[in-house]
Amino acid sequence: MSTSATSGVWKHHKVVPETPAGFTMRGTVPTDENGVDVMMEMWERGKGKMSVQFFKKDGEKLVEDGKPLILNKGDAGYIEGGRIHDAKYLEDCKLVYVHDKQFGFDAAAASA
Repeated sequence: MSTSATSGVWKHHKVVPETPAGFTMRGTVPTDENGVDVMMEMWERGKGKMSVQFFKKDGEKLVEDGKPLILNKGDAGYIEGGRIHDAKYLEDCKLVYVHDKQFGFDAAAASA
């Protein structure tokens, strides 16, 4: 898993004219070609806990890649773009997803 220091989400910030010194920002796609795609989601289940199982391809199959990552209320999880994963919402979750560049969902991988 990425960290705040290595995640692409925190790259490509720009200086904005007529703002305080030190302020930078990153816009959203498609307006900013190097922007982020942001989604806010709510999943009913319990009180703010999810597991993320990573997978890797083995030929045409998907195989588990390690143990599930558990995220609790207030945690931040940085997942590299293109990394295959499945999220299970163990308790009610309010999530903010920030995707480095445009989000893509591969339904074929999901059904494999």
